Amino acid sequence: MSQVSQVPRKPHRIEAKEIPERYARGWYCLGLADEYTEKPVRLDYFGTRLVAYRGEDGQVHVLDGYCPHMGADLSEGCVEGNSLRCPFHDWRWGADGVCDDIPYARRIPPKAVINAYPTCEENHLLFVWYDPEGNPPIEEQAIPKIDDLFSGDWTIWQMDKMTINTNSRELVDNMADVAHFGPIHGAPIKTFKNIVHKHTYQQVLTGGSELLAEEGELTSVATYYGPAYMNTYMTGQIEGQLVESRLLVTHVPIDTESFDLRFGVSVRKMPGLSEEQNNEIAQQYTEQNRTAFFQDVHVWHTKTRVDNPVLCDGDGPIHKLRQWYDQFYVDVKDVPEQFNEKKEYVVDIK
Repeated sequence: MSQVSQVPRKPHRIEAKEIPERYARGWYCLGLADEYTEKPVRLDYFGTRLVAYRGEDGQVHVLDGYCPHMGADLSEGCVEGNSLRCPFHDWRWGADGVCDDIPYARRIPPKAVINAYPTCEENHLLFVWYDPEGNPPIEEQAIPKIDDLFSGDWTIWQMDKMTINTNSRELVDNMADVAHFGPIHGAPIKTFKNIVHKHTYQQVLTGGSELLAEEGELTSVATYYGPAYMNTYMTGQIEGQLVESRLLVTHVPIDTESFDLRFGVSVRKMPGLSEEQNNEIAQQYTEQNRTAFFQDVHVWHTKTRVDNPVLCDGDGPIHKLRQWYDQFYVDVKDVPEQFNEKKEYVVDIK
């Protein structure tokens, strides 16, 4: 039984600072790579509009979405080679963001340049690099390849997307918030720890889960690579059978108060089952994970933001997580050196 102090105390006042319009530096997943073709795709992210398209070089290019000439939406334009033609006055923008053709002009203005964002494709996914300073991608933060996804022994990603109307920190908090698994997800935890190193934050747990492990044990190793891309290796049960799965959880901020959450599931194919049967299992597991996410979503949509939470000894290292997360919101030169040292935080589960 928890003990309550008899000393009179003042009520705690919740603090929540105004959120500055600055978005975290790092790689952001834009979904399945093969969904991007020569047809331009509108992306409303980072408080503005972007456009993505696949050029004749086979690469996906991401540019600012509004033409600086007269403000047209470039996602309404058309692809020519590796460039994108504006639908309003036919100005054409190269993959590097530099205007390379104006049909009716003798000279292209030197200011005719828009932002071009680095992209990469890995694990059958498309990523875009965002940095408010405009720096190129950091080499050691490259997205790691997951060999399982190329082995033929695992199903393709079963992908889903939803818009969450809150700040993205609420999602990332889950990595340290061990106490919510039981009340929200019906998933009592047996062991729990966080491992922090540079741009990675890992959650390792064992426990149970009504949705994902039935009467068996759930094991999970979830790792954030940067501020927005998390991949999990999980074991659980479905209809009495052991299920090994790869779970993708990734988000892109629409603005400071909303983000698109993409998640996907890939499962190890079970011997003796057809491709169709294995895909059905993956889809069923995706739906169960989706249900689990919506359990969090309801709380996010009804709670308030708390910068100074009152924590007890049974909570996870939430302050440590937030300190790690903050490194992506400051200039590179201001990132604390403390994250170069690998640290573990183990929660003593009652």
